[in-house]
Amino acid sequence: MNCFVIAGGIGGWELIAIVAVAILLFGGKKIPELMRGLGKGVSEFKKGMREDDQEEPKKDNHENKGNEENKE
Repeated sequence: MNCFVIAGGIGGWELIAIVAVAILLFGGKKIPELMRGLGKGVSEFKKGMREDDQEEPKKDNHENKGNEENKE
């Protein structure tokens, strides 16, 4: 489902008004800095998720080797 439908049908003028208010509140120079920080945060989150996915199979292999050694 589209997020704009959930929000009650935000149109073009409403979106322009929201952007204008954001520029007034934060200033034109601060908004790119905020977006850059948000982008870095998202990329760090994705990097962490990839690292977790890569580490899980390795942990399983070490656990299985340890169990096999104990059985012998």
